[in-house]
Amino acid sequence: MKVLGPDVKVTDGALTQIVVRAAEGVAGVRVRRPRRKAAIEVEGTRARVDLSLAIAYGKVLPDVARDVQREVADALERMCGLAVDVIDVSVEELDAP
Repeated sequence: MKVLGPDVKVTDGALTQIVVRAAEGVAGVRVRRPRRKAAIEVEGTRARVDLSLAIAYGKVLPDVARDVQREVADALERMCGLAVDVIDVSVEELDAP
């Protein structure tokens, strides 16, 4: 359970779902084993996220990684009021087209 304010608490599962859905909203992205592969650390109103991804073969990996970082940061800021310090993205797998 993460405390986001004096009266607001969000479960780890809910934060994970926000991050996974934002990342997978980018075309050609799949979060690998989301329950174990999306690490979210929250300290006060700051967050740090580590993601392990599978990306569709043929996609430009740095561009997709930047899109994922942007979408995840936007979702956490918009939905939880968190400022994201770092989103580390690891591409661990390529999916067949």
